[in-house]
Amino acid sequence: MAQSPTASAKRTLQTELKKILTEPVEGFLVDVPDGNYFEWDVTIFGPPGTLYASGYFKAKMTFPHDYPYSPPTLKFSSSTKLWHPNVYQSGEVCISILHPPVDDPQSGEPPSERWNPTLTVRTILLSVISLLNEPNTFSPANVDASVMFRKWRDSKGKDDEYEQVIKKCVADSILVAKKDKVKVPTTLSEYCVSSKPKQTETSSSDVGGDFYVDDYADDQDYYDDDDEDNAFEFEDDEEDSGNGES
Repeated sequence: MAQSPTASAKRTLQTELKKILTEPVEGFLVDVPDGNYFEWDVTIFGPPGTLYASGYFKAKMTFPHDYPYSPPTLKFSSSTKLWHPNVYQSGEVCISILHPPVDDPQSGEPPSERWNPTLTVRTILLSVISLLNEPNTFSPANVDASVMFRKWRDSKGKDDEYEQVIKKCVADSILVAKKDKVKVPTTLSEYCVSSKPKQTETSSSDVGGDFYVDDYADDQDYYDDDDEDNAFEFEDDEEDSGNGES
């Protein structure tokens, strides 16, 4: 008997979660509270060497019951607000790959840049992390943030209103991280995951269980304070990132 769309989506999400937990990528962590595979808790860390460095940003990723044929939504928590040209003030992320795969000539966004079933949660989160340092200001979700960003970029940092607002967001998020007892990676060696996290025992048919940041902190070699600090560089590029319209 063929699986229902919901059952098929759940199986896909279980597979994706297992892959993320066994093959972690720097910059984010995920958790599925209460075993609800259609709502993931996501933590995104600000990349070292960027304005968002040391930031701790919590979000909720909600999946439709026909996933992966329709895209999920990603919304940052009000407890760790993110000021960014491509994030609505409500916290919802506006990025091309989260837009439904429809042909809408008026959007100026080719279908190839929109969601397609071959994309994954990992792809989305890595795209969002990249977006932190390379906003698309062509058609922003947050116009005020976009104007501030352009002034900051074009003045090469002399107009620092954008920078100051983000620093405030980061400082506030650090307080939340301390409350949550989370150690935020601050150097590139901490940020880049080089080993697999610990996991609770699971059956072959279900990922299950909770997964927390502390699993990383306890893991061998994840936090190596002796490694030389590195940083990502911000490219002073006058052109937009090409992530598509809001």
